[in-house]
Amino acid sequence: MSNEAIHVPTMADFAARGETPEILFWVGCAGSFDDRAKKITKAIVRILSHVGIKFAVLGVEESCSGDPAKRAGNEFLFQMQAMNNITVLNNYSIKKIVTGCPHCFNTLKNEYPELGGQYEVVHHTQLVQELIDTGKLRVKGGAFLGKKITFHDPCYLGRANDEYEAPRSVIQNLDVELAEMKRSKQNGLCCGAGGAQMFKEAEKGDKEVNVERTAEALELKPDIIATGCPFCMTMMTDGVKHFNKEEKTKVIDVAELIAAAIDL
Repeated sequence: MSNEAIHVPTMADFAARGETPEILFWVGCAGSFDDRAKKITKAIVRILSHVGIKFAVLGVEESCSGDPAKRAGNEFLFQMQAMNNITVLNNYSIKKIVTGCPHCFNTLKNEYPELGGQYEVVHHTQLVQELIDTGKLRVKGGAFLGKKITFHDPCYLGRANDEYEAPRSVIQNLDVELAEMKRSKQNGLCCGAGGAQMFKEAEKGDKEVNVERTAEALELKPDIIATGCPFCMTMMTDGVKHFNKEEKTKVIDVAELIAAAIDL
């Protein structure tokens, strides 16, 4: 992917001009602060810019969606965070949101409405699939042509929201070999990060969940383990390192695959 500087406007920039973007890009905590996830953020921006969608971010006005607090059992903190975000979103009359984080996706889509936040929320793989299907985005295999890729289903995209086809459809547009793990789609296994587990020490047991999941992926001898979640990215990357397979198998977000494929 090229390294040219891309200007990302904020909602405040649009409001100052009396304009409204087509879509708000909700970056999320991981996409904002985690060095690896920042690359996913840049890939999503690259795609949005390439197809000419008028989009904006909240910038410093964006706060945590509240997912970790809610999953950890702190409903009071979740509602405080959610209400603050809803106030900001509603003040800007936001209608459609795209995010690269299934945790944010699930929370904004399914848990904000009862608190007064009614938005159309899509995951970045869903948006990319729509762009490809409508002919607005064209991609080629390029460096990925013929590569074996397996997709790890994020819990909050797959089992929580029944979206299995969008990421796979997007990946197959790269003319690759898509291989499925034994446990995939409805029977997929969590990477081990959900429910705020990524932020705490492991409990007693025989094996780390991410090691178990990565072992299933590596059985296929894939060139790439594709993900659609920054939490999964962290856990699967650590799993590949555990098996010393970093040279053979790369962990890459679907957005990064597509962003690289449109640079041809």
